[in-house]
Amino acid sequence: MYLTSNFELKPASLKKVEFWGATTALVFALFALSVGASPNQYLFRHNGVVYNYYENYFWPQLIRFVVYYLAFLITNSTIIPDLMQRHKVWLNAFLLLITFVAVGLITGILDTYTKAYVFPDYYTEKHAYNVIFQQAFHHTFWLLLMLVFYTVIKHLGLYLLANSNSIQARYRLVTPETLMAFVIWMVSVFLLLVINVSDEFPIVWGAISLCAIAVYSLSFSVLIPRMLTKKKPFLYYLLSMAGVFALAFVPVGLILMPVTQHAEFALSLSAFNSFFQVLIVTPAVWLLFKRQQKGNEEVFVLKKELGTTNANLDFLRSQINPHFLFNALNTLYGTALQENSERTAQGIQMLGDMMRFMLHENLQQKILLSREIEYLRNYIDLQKLRTSDSPVISIETKIEEVLDNKMIAPMLLIPFVENAFKHGISLKNRSWIRITLHCVENELLFDVYNSKHPKQEQDTEKDHSGVGLQNVKQRLGLLYPNKHELIIRETAEEYFVHLTVQL
Repeated sequence: MYLTSNFELKPASLKKVEFWGATTALVFALFALSVGASPNQYLFRHNGVVYNYYENYFWPQLIRFVVYYLAFLITNSTIIPDLMQRHKVWLNAFLLLITFVAVGLITGILDTYTKAYVFPDYYTEKHAYNVIFQQAFHHTFWLLLMLVFYTVIKHLGLYLLANSNSIQARYRLVTPETLMAFVIWMVSVFLLLVINVSDEFPIVWGAISLCAIAVYSLSFSVLIPRMLTKKKPFLYYLLSMAGVFALAFVPVGLILMPVTQHAEFALSLSAFNSFFQVLIVTPAVWLLFKRQQKGNEEVFVLKKELGTTNANLDFLRSQINPHFLFNALNTLYGTALQENSERTAQGIQMLGDMMRFMLHENLQQKILLSREIEYLRNYIDLQKLRTSDSPVISIETKIEEVLDNKMIAPMLLIPFVENAFKHGISLKNRSWIRITLHCVENELLFDVYNSKHPKQEQDTEKDHSGVGLQNVKQRLGLLYPNKHELIIRETAEEYFVHLTVQL
């Protein structure tokens, strides 16, 4: 069942509620039919008519229940809603009339079996048939009136659900879940009365289920939260409910007496209800509360972790968004052009393109892989400008062009290249870096292989290395869970990174 924000039941969900309510009533009716005895058996014997349990009771009643069930689903889910919306009024009115006649005829036919004992009371068989079918159509008309009554009940339930927030604000015990259960209770009791499975069963079901709803509401809102402060909360809760129903035994019995019109049955039902609520419903409600509490804790933890994750991503992005550098680069670029320093201007332009990338595209969740590669090329070319005069440095790249619109998270590849230039380049010793990148269908393959040199004592970042790699590992785990493979091998002289990402 799905509710909107103001707890207004959606049409599709309402149909599900009605379907399961009707199905539950049918199941209980069939159960009562299978375990009960025919109430008219003695009338057959009294009038000297041969009685057969299956022919004169079981099968007719079984068919009756199923026909009522199907007629309710058809009229309630299709015909009446269309009539209320004034959609094809004449057609739906005709369908309602046909359904009414069909149910009346089927009921009359079934009554000729269940009420076969009345035939000796009439002079002719035709007269008996006339009376039976008249009664059947009277009963069907009564069912139609009950359906109208149910429609009123349903809209009352919808009103309660639609205004559940304001109702709960005034009455704390009345939660949306309680209102939903109450609506289902009204539907099930109505259907049991319509099916007329027996005189006692709707009373038993209505009393016990309504008390169970009250136990649920009282326990969730008041009793269980108070008992959680005790050393043995469940024991205190169980004893409290036992005390409540011990005190409620007589009042419930007095309320049931006018309904049952039998004092002994009313008190027996009240006693059974007390034991049932304490021994069955109370532990079940406790388990439901603990399960909901555990679910709320898990949701809280997930929200907290999600907030932490978003904060981490924002932090990672904020580390590579220095706006002031972009403005400074524009000034330096103009100065270099005025002084005819083409190489300097070229380096500043590449650095400016990289900063523009970081300021704009880096804020997006995904970017084109071709833009990520362009940023990567600019960074490598900028580093080549710095190291081009050194004969001991070798930088080799094999980066394939990406023609299709593959997407990737921004700034995912550059930390490995930055790490290679940071730790793999020495202007005095032989150094080398090899970078390869290519795609196989939707799989990105990226390798960085570089030399490694001992860190100088004067290196200000000697004790702070590895932060960029830790960040990119974290991002890979967050953005590509189970869709990437990162292999890092390190020796005293070499460093190798292999990254595979499913785009």
